[in-house]
Amino acid sequence: MAGIYLHIPFCRQACYYCNFHFSTSLQQKEPLVDCLLAEMTLQQPYLQGQPVHTLYFGGGTPSLLAEDDLRRLMERLHALFPIAPEAEITLEANPDDLQPGKLRALKTVGINRLSIGVQSFHEADLRWMNRAHNSSQALQCIQDAQAAGFDNLSIDLIYGGPTLSDEGWAQNVQQAIALKVPHLSCYALTVEPGTALDAFIRKQQVAPVDPDKAARHFEQLMQWVGQAGYEHYEISNFALPGWRSRHNSSYWQGHHYLGLGPSAHSFNGHSRQWNVSNNARYINALQEGKVPFEIENLTPAMMLNEYIMTSLRTLEGCNLTLVEERYGADKRRELERGSQVFVEAGQMRQEGSMLVLNPEGRLFADGIAAELFV
Repeated sequence: MAGIYLHIPFCRQACYYCNFHFSTSLQQKEPLVDCLLAEMTLQQPYLQGQPVHTLYFGGGTPSLLAEDDLRRLMERLHALFPIAPEAEITLEANPDDLQPGKLRALKTVGINRLSIGVQSFHEADLRWMNRAHNSSQALQCIQDAQAAGFDNLSIDLIYGGPTLSDEGWAQNVQQAIALKVPHLSCYALTVEPGTALDAFIRKQQVAPVDPDKAARHFEQLMQWVGQAGYEHYEISNFALPGWRSRHNSSYWQGHHYLGLGPSAHSFNGHSRQWNVSNNARYINALQEGKVPFEIENLTPAMMLNEYIMTSLRTLEGCNLTLVEERYGADKRRELERGSQVFVEAGQMRQEGSMLVLNPEGRLFADGIAAELFV
């Protein structure tokens, strides 16, 4: 069981908080699609014939691709890889791209899940983030997607921002629940180095992000969506029963995946590799028949630490029996001993062989994981 990720590195405009690899110039779109097709052929052996159960078009803004571009990519994927008939095929989209005609085209080429970058239903938030869509489009695109037959929907929401009050955050979450969106990805506003937001704060043009507000919004979120029947199945992800993201879950469960496109990452169980984060260099290399990537061979300690990090972020938690089977009884004992301080603090509990974060610990998931690293 494996997945394939395709990075589409184009956006209409730059959101102030974003540090993903993208370009706001679409001049290289056609040659980049050609190079994605070429990379698929060169990388076909990477997954060693494993059935592919998830495809994910991420970015950037994949909804900028024309129907013909998506069709070419989908046809080549199906020709080269054993894609399961029931595969989850996700495309990230911005609300301003999702007119009814576009939605029909996405259905036609085989997209069966949409991940929509709503971020907020409030105009002030969207302007402050420099989003390309407005509040009415944020609402309308969800209704249009549902009318077009996209039952498998996810939306992104951002909390903790300076323009978002507690009341506004409650309205955002309740709007998503009222729309019966089956999957929510909710992220605290973070200041990433090199972003416009980072520069604004350093120049004192905007106030720093308030961590207390972000923590409060996260705690409120857990309460509200829990009451509405959503599973908090990963730190930032909430789903109604049966609607988890299969693609992202495969990352957290350690399944193999192939990444295509500039900046995309791949993992085959013993090494990780990543493509160059530069559109021109990516295109030039592929036009010469080469995939421009770097590779890192993973040691057992690196793989264990990654498992600790990803598993503790999930609802199921970290499996000590699995740790013992893969890495030895001494590593299980070391992990069990180290976890006791968090168990005693009420941030974690042990259920049989599982270490699971309590709601009090989810606020500090990455820090707790780092303390447990071998």
